[in-house]
Amino acid sequence: MAPLIPRMHVFEIDDQPWFPPWFRGRVQAALTRAWVMRVPVVQSASPASLVAGILKKEVLAKAPQTSSKKTQKPWIMIDFCAGGGGPTPSIEAILNADTKDSETPESSESSDTSESAPTKFVLTDLHPHVDDWARAAAASPHVRYAAQPVDAAAADPALILKEAYSVSGDSARVMRLFNLAFHHFDDPLAKAILKNTVETSDGFGIFELQDRSFGAFVTTLIFGLGILLTAPYYAYKWRSPMTLVFTYLIPVLPFVLVFDGWMSMLRTRTPDEVEALLRTCGADTLAADGSSTWELRSGEIRHLWPCGYLKWIVCTKKV
Repeated sequence: MAPLIPRMHVFEIDDQPWFPPWFRGRVQAALTRAWVMRVPVVQSASPASLVAGILKKEVLAKAPQTSSKKTQKPWIMIDFCAGGGGPTPSIEAILNADTKDSETPESSESSDTSESAPTKFVLTDLHPHVDDWARAAAASPHVRYAAQPVDAAAADPALILKEAYSVSGDSARVMRLFNLAFHHFDDPLAKAILKNTVETSDGFGIFELQDRSFGAFVTTLIFGLGILLTAPYYAYKWRSPMTLVFTYLIPVLPFVLVFDGWMSMLRTRTPDEVEALLRTCGADTLAADGSSTWELRSGEIRHLWPCGYLKWIVCTKKV
């Protein structure tokens, strides 16, 4: 069912260039925690683990069959709006938890593309967070990053793969990830990103923790309450008493997180709206018989009781 509220590309504080970097860092850290933590009783799994399950089922398990598994091109996931790292390092750890790998940097260069081979990830952004990404890459041989700015509307995945893993663009299939990110793009920019995706990649995944519904409005309020409850712990962890000041005395952090959460709701697209952008992005997405050469699948999974849902869209090129 289409939402009653039309999509509106409204103002978000964290998007603004005048928003101080210190606050932006704390906001992004809070959003990362929302992705990777599981609250007992009200959450059966973290959103990051749900995304890992979706990627495994909807992307990795749907790999085309060939006469030899050794000749299958592996998927490499490129996060095109990684920010401070977001959920991608956790998604990688969960997705690769049951793979048979020696967990050494040398093994990540292996040409083995069997089912037991780990899935590789690359962190990119228009504004790279190199220090944060370097820590994530140091923790796993299957996470690399692009140190230079990457524009998702004018990206060259082949160059990214060459720099990150020293592999050629035709030796792997590229899956673009947009974790809590695609709603930030207005329609012209979203079309440009999809056009570049169709022309240079093999699939994309859009994952959002909100939609244009009353349930998402309530979930955002619950998230704000969680910020108030957990601020002392993170102030101690970060050795940052200013986190307490800007949570309780001058509540900038909870205000921005809740306000931007509500604005994100209004910006979030439905699968039909994304499909319409894909059809009109200017790239060739039709076969000779008029059918689409791309397959779009979508769904939702509850990540927070009673009304918090992870919304997902996975679109892959038909083989």
